Amino acid sequence: MAIPQNFITELLARADVVEIVGRYVQLKKTGANFSGLCPFHSEKSPSFTVSPSKQFFHCFGCGKNGNAIGFLIDYAGMSFPEAVKDLAGKYGMQVPEEDISPAERARQAEQRQKQATLTDVLEKAGAAYRKNLKSSPKAVEYFKGRGVSGEVAKQFGLGYAPEGWRSLASVFPNYDDPLLAESGLVIVNEEDEKRYDRFRDRVMFPIRNVKGECIGFGGRVLGDEKPKYLNSPETPIFSKGRELYGLWEARNALREKGFVLVTEGYMDVVALAQWGFPNAVATLGTACTTDHVQKLFRFTDSVVFSFDGDAAGRRAARKALDGALPYATDVRTVKFLFLPPEHDPDSYIREHGQDAFARYVSDAMPLSRFLIEASREGCDLNTAEGRAHLAANAKPLWSQLPEGALKRQLLAEIADLVQLEARELGELWEGKRAGSQRRDDGERRAWRRPEGNPAPARRSVRTQPMNRGTRALQILFSVPEAWERLSHDEHHLLVEMPAPYGPLFAWLDSQHHDHGPQPWDALREALQGHLHAEFAVAEMAKVPPEIEADPAELSDILAKEKQRRRSEEMQRLAAAAPSDPEAFERYKAMLEAQKPGAKA
Repeated sequence: MAIPQNFITELLARADVVEIVGRYVQLKKTGANFSGLCPFHSEKSPSFTVSPSKQFFHCFGCGKNGNAIGFLIDYAGMSFPEAVKDLAGKYGMQVPEEDISPAERARQAEQRQKQATLTDVLEKAGAAYRKNLKSSPKAVEYFKGRGVSGEVAKQFGLGYAPEGWRSLASVFPNYDDPLLAESGLVIVNEEDEKRYDRFRDRVMFPIRNVKGECIGFGGRVLGDEKPKYLNSPETPIFSKGRELYGLWEARNALREKGFVLVTEGYMDVVALAQWGFPNAVATLGTACTTDHVQKLFRFTDSVVFSFDGDAAGRRAARKALDGALPYATDVRTVKFLFLPPEHDPDSYIREHGQDAFARYVSDAMPLSRFLIEASREGCDLNTAEGRAHLAANAKPLWSQLPEGALKRQLLAEIADLVQLEARELGELWEGKRAGSQRRDDGERRAWRRPEGNPAPARRSVRTQPMNRGTRALQILFSVPEAWERLSHDEHHLLVEMPAPYGPLFAWLDSQHHDHGPQPWDALREALQGHLHAEFAVAEMAKVPPEIEADPAELSDILAKEKQRRRSEEMQRLAAAAPSDPEAFERYKAMLEAQKPGAKA
């Protein structure tokens, strides 16, 4: 769905970022802004600022920032369209849709209505399951036997589906309602059209999406019957390949703990929460997919896959490796935790305790090591054939990694194992003959630039643009590593500039924090949907391609910007000094600081 930019602008103009953030974060007025403890990382002193005048938030601790839409994306893990729809709903606005026929628009409206209705049906069933749990001694005893407290059971909305083929008939008077079958609660026999409950005599685990809505269930038998676990089928609102059990319940703990534990079972998640690891989630009876990993990285930069210690657990970890590789950037951490073969996370933590499990977490295997172990499995490195086999195994895994330092280091490490130079292995994987490319390049350079006729050097421009903000933007968006060379105070100075510069620099800070230095082409793609994207693209287009941005200019720009801010602050203090003793003292201190020999 294409959302018109003018609608997004109008929506952000109507929305109040202080109100949106304030629903989740306790904010305190501090001067012109509001501040509080950052919801995206654990901290004791507030570094999280919300500006009502600029309508954006920024954390100087972890780098997260954005507008009201960005907050919903980062905090609730919504996609951009989901965040726009959610915010529009709060302000009574209808999201328009471009280039869609009336028939398609009607179909989408009908689909949204059906999704909302299916969620209502599942929520009603969940309430009935929770009520049934209280009146089922054997279900209560089962959870007590697994060490689950009433508080944790309430947190996860645990319930019980009673015995009997049509127990939900007492919850839904119209048991023939097609929505019961479409939601996966009821099964319809194809031969005789008879209906019966999908979940019978099972403890129930509601599955919620990132907005906290019930979208499906997992049910576990109380004994040893088969199948042990039964999930809701695929429905218009539930896809096992995209959803994770416990993500909604764990969302705050992920930021406090700084990482997420990915397990294989519902009881692993519940047990870990009971034992001090509320930052656990589980896949839903399917292998971990790239969609799962991408969703997790909306909430945290560190993922620990914690699978069972048996052969099946190792196979699951191997599949998780494939899902994680495309997102393993230099600023993210992916690890793999392998328990003893006889244990899963639930059984291990109940038998050995929280501290023993915490040690396993801290000693988890990094992605780089697991990639190499997976590649060398079955390879005899004492033979040329075995080393060649390792290289063949490693190539498709290594190729999935995004460009960066990690990918280069792994190339060198793999090359060392197969007894080749990193350059040789890279050329082999790229289909080049070792050395030939360099000779060809050298010959071409010699032909193009004969002796005495060197190629013209790229020119460096130091002319002052129309304003300091524009020139700083052009430099910082052109030179990927320039932002990282600046100090914390210099970052603060740029982020506090008036719009559009301040919000763009705050966005750039977040990009560096999440992805590291990126070239302008990548930043331009990532800017899509940003309120000031058109401005940034237009200003960057003014820089001729043969002109090289000079980061040295930033020193002069920042010094002048700092002086401008100081002058404005002194003017404000001077005006307030006659009636405000505190302003008078601060004005005197700033005057003293300007004297020759004063400490900066």
